[in-house]
Amino acid sequence: MRLFRRCSRISILSLLAISVFTPVFLLSFRLKNLNSDASRDFVEDLSILKHRIDAQANSAVQQEEVEGLKGPHLVVYRDEDHGSLVSLDENDRRHKAENVNLLQSDGATYGGQEKSQRNLSEQKVSLYREKEKSRPEGVQHSRSIQSHPRRPLDEKVKEMKDKVIRAKAYLSFAPPDSNSHFVKEIKLRIKELERAMGDVTKDSGLSRRATQKMKAMDGTLLKASRIYPDCSAMVNTLRAMTYNAEEQLRSQRDQTSFLVQLAARTTPKGLHCLSMRLTTEYFALQPEEREFPNQNKLQDPDLYHFAVFSDNVLACSVVVNSTVSTAKDPEKIVFHIVTDSLNLPAMSMWFLMNPPGKATIQIQSIDGFEWLSIKYNEDQQKQKGLDPRYASALNHLRFYLPDIFPSVNKIVFLDHDVVVRKDLTRLWHINIKGKVNGAVETCVEGEPSFRRMDMFINFTDPSVATRFDANTCTWAYGMNVFDLQKWRKQNLTALYHKYLELGSKRRLLKAGSLPLGWMTFYKHTHALDRTWHLLGLGYDSGVTRAQIEQAAVIHYDGVMKPWLDLGIQKYNSYWNKHVSYEHPYLQQCNLHE
Repeated sequence: MRLFRRCSRISILSLLAISVFTPVFLLSFRLKNLNSDASRDFVEDLSILKHRIDAQANSAVQQEEVEGLKGPHLVVYRDEDHGSLVSLDENDRRHKAENVNLLQSDGATYGGQEKSQRNLSEQKVSLYREKEKSRPEGVQHSRSIQSHPRRPLDEKVKEMKDKVIRAKAYLSFAPPDSNSHFVKEIKLRIKELERAMGDVTKDSGLSRRATQKMKAMDGTLLKASRIYPDCSAMVNTLRAMTYNAEEQLRSQRDQTSFLVQLAARTTPKGLHCLSMRLTTEYFALQPEEREFPNQNKLQDPDLYHFAVFSDNVLACSVVVNSTVSTAKDPEKIVFHIVTDSLNLPAMSMWFLMNPPGKATIQIQSIDGFEWLSIKYNEDQQKQKGLDPRYASALNHLRFYLPDIFPSVNKIVFLDHDVVVRKDLTRLWHINIKGKVNGAVETCVEGEPSFRRMDMFINFTDPSVATRFDANTCTWAYGMNVFDLQKWRKQNLTALYHKYLELGSKRRLLKAGSLPLGWMTFYKHTHALDRTWHLLGLGYDSGVTRAQIEQAAVIHYDGVMKPWLDLGIQKYNSYWNKHVSYEHPYLQQCNLHE
């Protein structure tokens, strides 16, 4: 019995030993084979790692060489630099060829021969040093700068916006009433990313939260691309979204244009308040207190006569003040302001309270011209146009200057949206060579003020094509010197009336006095020097300060007038300079700079 137990114990222990040592033996054999393969892979990886370390060492040496150079001389252009640039290209090609040859000759034994590898590194470093020594300093610095291209400031913001657009495109694939988990998720991602971006336009303004939301959006877009793998459907959706965006943009542009035009036609609340206050004060005056001094000078042909036709009190004030302040002989200046009967009291009261120094001023109403027959008034109403500024009688009154001032021989006509910066009395000494009108031309192609006659006049009409040349140089209103004696001899007012009558029967020209002026004074206009009259301050923000300093008259033509909120801010100071904002009426009407 004891023997049986002993044998059983021995057999059990033997089985246990076999079950323990057999896996150990098999595992050690497997590891031996694995280690031999890994050692070979490790040697290969070591050679590759060694190659990378040496390459980094070379680039580090190059970087140290570049950083040790002096900064470039700040010379934009120098003639003698051309030869050095050519030699630089040749040296680069030669050194690149040498480097390629070295790599080809040593590349086969690179991994196993450390000595040859070190020689290669030394040769490349020495070649680089020779190349850097032969290279001009300025070129060295520019190459080091070019190696670090500037990253766009809004790259990430644009990427986020693109992802939102993609998400909305995928969302459009889902059924309209779908409330699935994916639809909820993509709507949430769009909302989160748009909220995280906000109104940021540069990457520097993005928060860390925005970056996290963009990563979450990437995951959602990846799911969407698996759910909707059809690219053609995505293309059609994006095309439809682009079309809708373009339509919305076009609609917004039309609406903006309409609102800008509406703002230009509307009288600001402050100016309306000023007119009301002045009108009230004017009717409180006695009749003898409403008279202006020096009225005996109004018909003197030896004085300098200026004409302004306007219903804007503040604008006329700027024209008068700027002209008088720049004149050498202000006592010889006579201003003739013509307005409508509604604004006559306010205009008169302003200049009674603020006389223009030594100059003489006359305020008239267009309704007081008895010679302006009913026939002329009817013809003016035929000038149809949406903008009442162009169809108003004040705008067309400029064609009746000889009738308004019968005893004046020469007169300078000024628009109410100009500022005079230099003495204009010199215009009386300019020889306009027998012409009626002296004006600055606007036929320089490429400039914002460029105009052609066929832009405003219909040359497809035979009566126009036979009388006028479409290539004739155009000119601008705003600052014009008129010889009224020659005007009367040529009877140009009757010619104007003829073209106005012709335009009322057929569609020959656009509304406004400018195309009628081109036709009336065709071959009767002398070109003045361009520095006399600078255009564009009411629509072109590219007018430079140097141009303004050279100009005798600056013109705020266009809709962005300086007395409106939509005026170009950087030009308003030239106009504000001649406005008395400390005046109590301006303060009470909330008119400030």
